Amino acid sequence: MMEWALVILFGVAAVLLILSYTLTKKAKKAEQRELELYSVSFMEEINKLQQQMRNLELDNEILANQAGIDTTNKEQHELLRDALDLYKRGYSVASIANEKELSEIEVQGLLSPFMKQAEGRKVANDR
Repeated sequence: MMEWALVILFGVAAVLLILSYTLTKKAKKAEQRELELYSVSFMEEINKLQQQMRNLELDNEILANQAGIDTTNKEQHELLRDALDLYKRGYSVASIANEKELSEIEVQGLLSPFMKQAEGRKVANDR
């Protein structure tokens, strides 16, 4: 009788040990999933904020250079912002022209107020 009680107790202990292990493993997986979701949402938020900051910086530079010029033409403003963004990232005038489906002269005309002095003189002499 005592042997059976001992066997049953060992069996119950083994079952409880296995159950505890699986529940702990599931809890760790749930925590890991939650952590990954937070990480992804934070990264998306950071990317959105970086894009907004880049757009605000470019808009600010555009407005500073266009003081007194009517900025109600949104298409032209967006084209200028996109072209300036590509230029600030190091794209060449030719690649910007190709990307925006404009001629190189049109892109140079758009970007001339934003180009450095040496580049501006170079562009003026190329014509």
